[in-house]
Amino acid sequence: MFLIVGLGNPGEKYLNNRHNVGFQCVAEFARRHNLSFDGKRSDARIAEGLVNGQRVALARPQTFMNDSGKSVVGLVNWYKIDPASELLVVYDDLDLPFGTIKLRNQGSSGGQRGMNSIIQLLGTQKFARLRFGIGRPPEGWEVIHFVLGNWNAAERETLPKLYDRAVEACELCLSDGVTKAMNAVNGEAPKQNKDQAKEPANEQPR
Repeated sequence: MFLIVGLGNPGEKYLNNRHNVGFQCVAEFARRHNLSFDGKRSDARIAEGLVNGQRVALARPQTFMNDSGKSVVGLVNWYKIDPASELLVVYDDLDLPFGTIKLRNQGSSGGQRGMNSIIQLLGTQKFARLRFGIGRPPEGWEVIHFVLGNWNAAERETLPKLYDRAVEACELCLSDGVTKAMNAVNGEAPKQNKDQAKEPANEQPR
């Protein structure tokens, strides 16, 4: 079994937030491969199936972002997988410009709270992660308003292509392994999109 976890916050009001791009990417993966999130386990919505002969479980933790590790540890134990070779976490990254997608096989959380929780509770940084760049907020914006804001019109035009790239990166991890996939996925980062974020959201990130 290969476990792909998309990070986000549950509930309709968070659905289109930048902070929920992990949820959005695994939802697109499920759509492409006709998988349904009709299971529930370890405080996560689960979709299971075969993708190119590989057993796959997609997960969207329902614990809220800050406690993502509780769900991920439960799933790792349930499926009896080795995080170093059978786990991929997809999440938003402020330190990458919007439009950038990077794959790594290990590393720190970079301050992302969901990743902090996963690393702390798993007790290791040695697991793959797909970082989806959302860029930094415009001058004068607080980070919490930015990450919990919805995609703006300019971003929404680009998102379908970026979701495609994210899904293809996940597929490469399944077919070729993370190390080979990294060589194919990681390219030069585009410049920051200056048209990001029009209206702040009055929500606190979790």
